[in-house]
Amino acid sequence: MTRAKLLIGGLIGLVVLAAAGGYYYWQETRPVDKRGSAQEQFDSSAEPGEAKPAKRIAEPWPTYGYDLQRTKVSPYDHRPPFRTRWRLDGLDTLEFPPSAAYGNVYLAQQKGLFFALNGRTGKPVFKRKNFKRCAASSPTLANGTIYQAYMDFEPCPQDAADPTGFIVAMDARSGREKWRFRTQPVESSPLLRNGNLYFGSWDGNVYSIDAETGKEKWSFDTGAKVNTSAAYYRGTVYIANDDGNVYALNAGSGELVWQASSQSRFGAREFFYASPTIAYGRVYIGNTDGTMLAFGAKSGDLLWSRPLGTYIYSSAAVDDRRVFVGTYDGKFFALDAATGDTKWERDLPAAGHSPPVVMGGLVYTAACSTCGSEAARYVKMSDSDASFAFDVRTGKTRWRNTDGKYASPIIADQDRVYLTGRSFLYGLAPRREAERAGQARRRGGRRELARAERPRADRSRDASARRGREQQRKRAKRQR
Repeated sequence: MTRAKLLIGGLIGLVVLAAAGGYYYWQETRPVDKRGSAQEQFDSSAEPGEAKPAKRIAEPWPTYGYDLQRTKVSPYDHRPPFRTRWRLDGLDTLEFPPSAAYGNVYLAQQKGLFFALNGRTGKPVFKRKNFKRCAASSPTLANGTIYQAYMDFEPCPQDAADPTGFIVAMDARSGREKWRFRTQPVESSPLLRNGNLYFGSWDGNVYSIDAETGKEKWSFDTGAKVNTSAAYYRGTVYIANDDGNVYALNAGSGELVWQASSQSRFGAREFFYASPTIAYGRVYIGNTDGTMLAFGAKSGDLLWSRPLGTYIYSSAAVDDRRVFVGTYDGKFFALDAATGDTKWERDLPAAGHSPPVVMGGLVYTAACSTCGSEAARYVKMSDSDASFAFDVRTGKTRWRNTDGKYASPIIADQDRVYLTGRSFLYGLAPRREAERAGQARRRGGRRELARAERPRADRSRDASARRGREQQRKRAKRQR
């Protein structure tokens, strides 16, 4: 009898233990799904996007994500169809998009080549440079200077002993090097604000350096690799690291304002690869555990959390109270920026790795056929890559291109759109310029065609020059 009681008690204990273990496992693996509210730390006046510049500006797309908040919202309203004007063979992977300034586009190829191209013709501005190091970032452009981040020597293994990297400053017209700031590998696209450059490094530090001299101003140790790019909002720099932490740092001093984290599972967190995006007084960022998160920009409070897929590597675009992001299981979402609710969802033919860009009422993204080929969880794969444009409000497909892969598919300046493929960069004429060229072609006039294919600014300068010559001739006649 006693033995039977002991056996029954043991069995009950095992059942209780198993149930407790099952509950613990369920609690640890269950993703946090929290709905947000427009009444809680949502600043509707902090609308992303800028008005189209009233006049031509020197740096029309100066950095990754276009602006300091990394919203990826273009102020230019170019829309498809597009016409290819030129094409550059980058000779290897283009992981990040170019930036545009001074009538040129500047592009870092993944295996060390750096290109400076005339935006209208695609011809080199200066001889291409070869740093023989990996690059996984976009250049930042200001005051006639290029700021570009580099990693270790190609092929840049993740487990290299004592890897090195640097930020380099170059003259935008000649390519002449001005200075280097040396550290471990840097994947951050530099953020420039008030003469200071902000970026993270594999050594776990977030740095602020003088943009003129390259001298360090402050550093903040996060304790783990920093692969993301910093964003800026109202005196604060936001960045995330490989330990699954998001940091808000005082831009002037580097002091910690707040720290927040992704979900912990069995005492560990998955890392952040996506860079933060700031809009509506919130920090939007996806974690590689597949969850999209929104934190209060001032408080660091978790305002909403949406498990969307198997992995999120894509930095979000935010516009029109919508958050746009893709997942590695081939989904593309438009989420309500206040609540996190799904506005619409579309299937991609492969993994969504590309940070989307909003322009002219469309959101552009790309599908990566081979991303996540060695992943532990499900990843959608296919035989080919592609780029898409969806209507911002409805999600309807408005445009498709057979190139595109890792990078934000497009950036733009006042005159053109630049499409980044797997290894090719394209200069595209937007619809209005293409229509002018088509009309001239139908009239059959070569002179009209050449005129239509030239940017408006060039034509205005030519007209001004003609008027000047005519006035000179008239003055000369009067003097005779």
